[in-house]
Amino acid sequence: MLSKNKIKLIQSLNKKKGREEYGLFLAEGTKMVEEALRSSFHIKTIIGTSDFLHQHPEAQTKAVEIIEADSQAIQKASLLQNPQDSLALITLPTFTNTGINCKKDLVLALDFIQDPGNLGTILRIADWFGIHTIICSENTVDAYNPKVVQASMGAIFRVNIHYTKLDDYLSASVKNQIPVYGTFLNGKNIYNENLTPNGILALGNEGNGISDSVSQHITQKLVIPDFSSLNNKPESLNVAIAAAICCSEFRRR
Repeated sequence: MLSKNKIKLIQSLNKKKGREEYGLFLAEGTKMVEEALRSSFHIKTIIGTSDFLHQHPEAQTKAVEIIEADSQAIQKASLLQNPQDSLALITLPTFTNTGINCKKDLVLALDFIQDPGNLGTILRIADWFGIHTIICSENTVDAYNPKVVQASMGAIFRVNIHYTKLDDYLSASVKNQIPVYGTFLNGKNIYNENLTPNGILALGNEGNGISDSVSQHITQKLVIPDFSSLNNKPESLNVAIAAAICCSEFRRR
């Protein structure tokens, strides 16, 4: 049975304060719960209909707590407009910057990304292109916001996400002779530049781009050229679309 207290706890996870208080984040729907079950994340609670639990017997060994509930009860707890047949309460992971190897791998750095949908999509893009680590500025939206989790389509369970003082991290990286790329309107054409298979690719805020404090540590400025011949052509690309184009170009080389 899904108690009122459990419903209250679930709904508190919509806020960062609640997630930090309980050390949990929420994943909703069959796909997301299945992704959680396949991951190494610690699952505290799975709540599902009898049909869902019958079809997923592995939940009994993966989750600390199993609660069977009908669709109406799940709807009361859910943060989605169209609730599904299951949700999971998952322990927030703890990652450190130790072990990140930008000398061998390509890493994304996100500077003040605000929109949860954009961050979730960037996670999904990173996952697709085999990028396993994302470094976020401290003012980037929380990756375990339910909207980010849902938009990631499961990538949240496969991409390591770190929050740090980004300008300091990039400064140290440059001192270690790690290439740091960034997207700028006045950068060099990405299609003509020599790109390394390793290093850091920085992407900036949706409205203002990469901040001054971060841009001073960029060693190679790139731009995705526009091919529009119109006078009223668009001023910029959505940051998630820019991430996809850049990641594709880096991997293509």
